[in-house]
Parts: sequence; structure tokens; C-alpha cells
Amino acid sequence: MTIASPADPRRPNTGLWFAATLAALAAWVALYSQLVPLSGWVVSRLPLVPGSASAESVRFFVYDTPKVLMLLTLVVFAMGVVRSFFSPERTRALLAGRREGFGNVAAAGLGIVTPFCSCSAVPLFIGFVSAGVPLGVTFSFLIAAPMINEVALGLLFALVGWQVALAYLGFGLAVAIVAGWVIGRLHLEGWLEPWVLAVRSGGAAPPEETPSPVDRIRAGIEAVRDIVGRVWAWIVAGIAVGALIHGYAPADLLAAIMGRDAWWSVPAAVLLGIPMYSNAAGIIPVVEALIGKGAAIGTVLAFMMSVIALSLPEMIILRKVLTVRLIALFAGVVGLGILAVGFLFNFLFA
Repeated sequence: MTIASPADPRRPNTGLWFAATLAALAAWVALYSQLVPLSGWVVSRLPLVPGSASAESVRFFVYDTPKVLMLLTLVVFAMGVVRSFFSPERTRALLAGRREGFGNVAAAGLGIVTPFCSCSAVPLFIGFVSAGVPLGVTFSFLIAAPMINEVALGLLFALVGWQVALAYLGFGLAVAIVAGWVIGRLHLEGWLEPWVLAVRSGGAAPPEETPSPVDRIRAGIEAVRDIVGRVWAWIVAGIAVGALIHGYAPADLLAAIMGRDAWWSVPAAVLLGIPMYSNAAGIIPVVEALIGKGAAIGTVLAFMMSVIALSLPEMIILRKVLTVRLIALFAGVVGLGILAVGFLFNFLFA
């Protein structure tokens, strides 16, 4: 419904549009800040045993579903507004070619300062991809955001010392940058889903007239309708799988399998970690158990990196945006990087 000015019914009232947008943002912040107590309240009203696997799964789903959908809505809206200033071609020109390496470093650095798990990082990834940011640059962000954050570094510092924490930061950043750069060098934009390619190519020609502030807000709203409308069901499905894994993951069994110092421990850790889903803080109890069982530090880190950077729920959500072969390539490149880090840490910190 168009908000019109009393003086000219055909002309939107800029003040009212801005006021409505600010009110919506304030409501978003207020609701987002209450997601944790809301999820706890919902679980408390259900006939579930507190702390049980089923209670943890429900709490995780009730919290993560609105969180990820709200993040996606906000990011896509913002990217829609940004796209009204920069066409996809201009965006690509700013970060592509000779500046792509810098873009990988910048995207990985942005990932470090954004405390997102893998599924929470997907909204920003989708926003970047739809805005025409080079594919390799977006993957650098997608890898770094969940894998390298202050929680993981702080807990590693407390558990195994600053040397390991600093080495993890350096090698994790290297995996994000190099993996993103390799994917970018392969020029696989054609492996995106067709609807994403259509969004990226949209608005290629610059508008004849400069859009008004209201036009920019409308562009953001239209982007939300288009992109969120396409991917929300995949997001809910991915989080549902993640909730089940989060509540029922057998930590003791994992510790028993991976607590052996054998040559196959690193690839086993990566393979076991991929089907799981957690953030850095959530996987720390398993990490502590593995260290207590005598697992090599490289094995532990490889497991943690695969859980938070290559989770199955993340792949399910990305399937709406990426083709299966691009997801497989992404998992393979990142998996090889994690294997290298695991073996190298086992060698350095034997």
C-alpha cells in the first residue's frame, strides 16, 4: 500500500516511509533481543524434561529459526537498498579482477568479527551473491564467519594456550582466504541456481533517473519478497536437521572414536564433524572430552572446524542458492584445507 502525501496523492510521503522503516527496524531489534528468553519460555511450556535431548532440540529450533530468518530479512533488505546505488556490474567491478585477492582477505576479515554460526552466516552469503559480489569472495566470508570468532579463540586459549589459539587463527584465516580464492579462480558463477543468476543480472543498466529515498526502501522490500520468499523453507528444513543433531549428538561416542592417536584420526574427525551442527561455543564440551581422552590437538581442531564450517544443515540451506556440484566443490576444497590444518597441528604440537 502506497503512503501518499496529502498534497499530491501520487507522490509518496518520504517522512512517513522513513518513520515506518525506523519503526520496523526498532521492532526487529526488540524481537531479536528476546529470542533467547522466548525459546526458553516455549520449552518450559512443553511436556519436556529440562536439559534432555528433546528439550535441547526444541529450544535450538525455536531459537535458531526466527534468528536466521530475521537476519536474512535484514541483510537482504539492506542489500536491496545498496543495489539501488550500485548495479551488479559496478559491484563486481569494485571487487573482481586484480582486486579479488584483496576482496578475499576483506571478506575473511569481516567473517572474523561477525559472531555467526554457519547457518547464521548464510543470509549474508545470499545477500552478497545476489548483489553480484564475486563468488570466491563470498565463500571466504562463509568459511571464516563460523570458523574463526572470539568464542573459539578464547576457549582455545583457555584450554590449550595462546600458541595453539594464535596458530588456529592464522591457519583458519588462511583456509578461508585460499579456499575462497581457489573457488573464485575457477569462475563457477554458472553453477549458481538460475534464479540467483537472474537476480545478479537484474538492474544491469543504470536507471535513467536517480532513485528517490522511497524508491530505495521499496527496492529493499522487493528484494526481501523475492529472495526470502524463495529460500525460507530450505532454511527451516536445514535448522530442523541441525536441531535434531544438536540435541542427540553422542558426545561420548565421538570422544571414544576420535580419542585415539592414529593416522586416520584427522580424516575421521572431518567425516564425523560434517553431519553435525553447532557453533564454536556449543562444540567446546565435545572438544574438552576429546582432549581429556588424549586426542591429538590437530584431530580436535579438524573436528571443530568441520562441524562449524561444513555442517549438513548449512549445505541444505545453501542448496536453494547453489547447485549440487558447487556445494560438493565447496565442501571438497574446505575439507582439504581442514585436513591440512589437522595434520599440520598434529605435527607441530605433537
